[in-house]
Amino acid sequence: MTEVKQNEKTLDLFYEGQKAGFMEYERKEGVFVITHTEVSEEFGGKGLGKELVKAAVESARKDDLKIVSYCPYAKKMIEKTPEFKDILAE
Repeated sequence: MTEVKQNEKTLDLFYEGQKAGFMEYERKEGVFVITHTEVSEEFGGKGLGKELVKAAVESARKDDLKIVSYCPYAKKMIEKTPEFKDILAE
């Protein structure tokens, strides 16, 4: 079971009650800027990075923002997921 908690500058991901990863972001000038995504090694291979990206997309959509990603992982995940592609800023 996963849970994502949104803070002012991070999305914190919990897996079975343990903090498993996080995403750093900023909101500025009408965009949701992803700067870093990280999942702890012991939680790798469970699709948790994608859960963080999904949470970022949902947050951006809720506030009618586009996403700019300086994190290569998040950018690649958004580009290859058809239902996320529209959220990337050009």
